[in-house]
Amino acid sequence: MTSENHATVKADSAALVMSPTGSTSQAAPFSPSTSKPIQELPDELIQAGWSKCWSKRENRPYYFNRFTNQSLWEMPVLGQHDVISDPLGLNAAPASGEAVSDAGLGNGQRKRHPSEDAQAGPNSFKRPKVSFLHNSLFSADMTCLNWSLCLRVYWDLDVQTNAVIRERAPADHLPPHPEIELQRAQLTTKLRQHYHELCSQREGIEPPRESFNRWLLERKVVDKGLDPLLPSECDPVISTSMFREIMNDIPIRLSRIKYKEEARKLLFKYAEAAKKMIDSRNATPESRKVVKWNVEDTMNWLRRDHSASKEDYMDRLEHLRKQCGPHVASVAKDSVEGICSKIYHISAEYVRRIRQTHLTLLKECNISVDGAEPTAVQDRLVYCYPVRLSIPSPPQPRVELHFENDVACLRYKGEMVKVNRGHFSKLELLYRYSCIDDTRFEKFLSRVWCLIKRYQVMFGSGVNEGSGLQGALPVPVFEALNKQFGVTFECFASPLNCYFKQFCSAFPDTDGFFGSRGPFLSFSPASGSFEANPPFCEEFMDAMVTHLEDLLERSSEPLSFIIFVPEWRDPPTPALTRMEASRFRRHQMMVPAFEHEYRSGSQHICKREEIYYKSVHGTAVIFLQNNAGFSKWEPTTERIQEFLAAYKVSGRSLPSPVYDCMRGLILCCWV
Repeated sequence: MTSENHATVKADSAALVMSPTGSTSQAAPFSPSTSKPIQELPDELIQAGWSKCWSKRENRPYYFNRFTNQSLWEMPVLGQHDVISDPLGLNAAPASGEAVSDAGLGNGQRKRHPSEDAQAGPNSFKRPKVSFLHNSLFSADMTCLNWSLCLRVYWDLDVQTNAVIRERAPADHLPPHPEIELQRAQLTTKLRQHYHELCSQREGIEPPRESFNRWLLERKVVDKGLDPLLPSECDPVISTSMFREIMNDIPIRLSRIKYKEEARKLLFKYAEAAKKMIDSRNATPESRKVVKWNVEDTMNWLRRDHSASKEDYMDRLEHLRKQCGPHVASVAKDSVEGICSKIYHISAEYVRRIRQTHLTLLKECNISVDGAEPTAVQDRLVYCYPVRLSIPSPPQPRVELHFENDVACLRYKGEMVKVNRGHFSKLELLYRYSCIDDTRFEKFLSRVWCLIKRYQVMFGSGVNEGSGLQGALPVPVFEALNKQFGVTFECFASPLNCYFKQFCSAFPDTDGFFGSRGPFLSFSPASGSFEANPPFCEEFMDAMVTHLEDLLERSSEPLSFIIFVPEWRDPPTPALTRMEASRFRRHQMMVPAFEHEYRSGSQHICKREEIYYKSVHGTAVIFLQNNAGFSKWEPTTERIQEFLAAYKVSGRSLPSPVYDCMRGLILCCWV
């Protein structure tokens, strides 16, 4: 199955290639028939994508451009403008008089007029020259392109939304600025270090993997503070997520066991750690007695039984945990709560510092935060649109851009962020579609830097850390959702991993310029068809279910949500249990573990072979719809079969298409 916006076509389907007369002829995708190939073209035209082909229908040669999908009866002229993409000839080759004067500019650059140089800011973004047939980033000069950098495209930005909302006033978030984002990144990194030190000093353990990231997510469910990333006004102060994850690793972290000797060592270490904790903490006499007796019994069993199997050791470990666990938890409770409280209060102090610096910066730019009059909005239904900020953006500092092979590198004050060329081009397109206050792209690079830095800091610095929290569905699944159930909107995404150009994301201040509709828990659509693949944090998923049921209860218009959550049954998550019992549940299915894939949350920077990964757990797919939504997008047997078939297509086996300019799939090749 293919989307109308993708160049991936099944092998058994032929493409229709328009001839210059307007009729169509059968051919393979992007490769017209060459039964009589006669390559009599100059090298410049061949490098620009032109080839000489033979038309069986007309029995005559014609010229086809594999980059732009354009066909001509007459030999093309290099630099001649394309009437489809450039009807006014704005990108056409210059007149002969201009060609001489501009010849020394190099890299195909057009000489800038003095007025352009005067108006361009220090951070203005000069768009690279690449070929693009509508909403152009790309020019016709293809002679310098390295086509070995062909990239896969994991999005379809041409799909229009069917999500309807009530018109809303611009948000009062402070506009992003690289200086503020740099300070936030430094303080967040420092907060992570504090967390690591507290776990090590107080409990003698490493912080549970990615527990800090899940703490950020869980805190945002209850946080009423003003910082987009760090929590500062939460009730309760103690995070249930962080507390639970630390307690699970006390007295030691239990790892997966493959061999008998590993199981024996783990049992010994747990018994030793439990005894040490009880002896060193203020435990009750009863707790000391129970733990010491069970530990001694386990040690005696280990000394005398040398023929035990791996299963015997694991059963004994489970028995020891049940007997000693409650007593160990009772002596560790106050200390762990102290860790959670300390981290929260440090975070609140950091938020105060960041906001004070931000307000000072705006004041120096003569931008008022409190004096702005609220924008009047009409009480009417409109198609959803990106977040707008009510506070003007201050002048942006210079952000340097250069390319290293297929990676765009943006540097501010020595801090570099990276994104591959394909996703950099995607951000440019999203910015063009969504941003209304920077038509000259003078703030584009600084806003891209802030965006990538924010997600980099949220992910953490560990290898593959955080990427699982931003995992996305495979492209064939999105195509099936759109075709079968009218899905046009993602409830949990980012400008870096979104498939559609309309989506909700965590950070409205940085993401709104690139199409975000704001956080989903603050988003209230009246109608539409949505995909919801939330971060796998239990508290966050539970808050999502509450919000979904509230939306479905209030709306009488067609409203449909297709939710993807992990099939966690031991124990079952509250979110999954609640959705299964919901009166809005219309259908449910389970995709088995290791039989489906996700796209990595770090797809914008990871290697191509690392973008898709197998899911180690089953995924529950649940349809929540009101009556009108069920009537319009009913999960019939035929639709479900088509949807499940899309899961069987491995993303690793998909072809790597050239970006079809006419349909939004552009090969992101930057000079």
